[in-house]
Amino acid sequence: MASTSEIKKGVVIRDPQGLWVVVEFQHVNPGKGSAFVRTRMKNIQSGKVLEITYKTSESIELVDVEHRHMQYLYHDATGYTFMDNGTYEQVTMSDEDVGEPGKYLRDGMEVNISTFESRPLALELPRKMTFKVVSSPMTVAGNTASGGNMTKEVEVEGGIKVQAPLFIKEGENIIVNTETGEYVERA
Repeated sequence: MASTSEIKKGVVIRDPQGLWVVVEFQHVNPGKGSAFVRTRMKNIQSGKVLEITYKTSESIELVDVEHRHMQYLYHDATGYTFMDNGTYEQVTMSDEDVGEPGKYLRDGMEVNISTFESRPLALELPRKMTFKVVSSPMTVAGNTASGGNMTKEVEVEGGIKVQAPLFIKEGENIIVNTETGEYVERA
């Protein structure tokens, strides 16, 4: 048995209803009352998604998953296909299983995939990635008069839209946080 403090994205939890992979989680420590962990989990067998809240005093049963370093190959109607560089074994994850991180995938990119009994469960991208700005609206002198953190929407490779500072121009490389989709810095 494990503590709820060990809950994170991609962890597999066993309960009476089956095996669940954690899709999202949030540790909450309210000012009044005891801390808890709010999770969104997906059933491995049925695909059903539930939101479950665990108190910190509860214990959970974690299932060991294998973390494999794989290379992204391509996306088609069946989903996203990855290859293990050591065994040349290929696995495919559905669009639903990959979710939002799919927009950051580029051909040949190295990623980590959590698997359970040879079934891919969760995809882990590098936290920060570099993208080339393909479209950036021009800024007009005087736009910064209101001060502070003025941003504009720029488009980077893959059609991804990111809020970036006004000084970012088309053709520049920027670093984007793949967990939040936010601009980090110039590359």
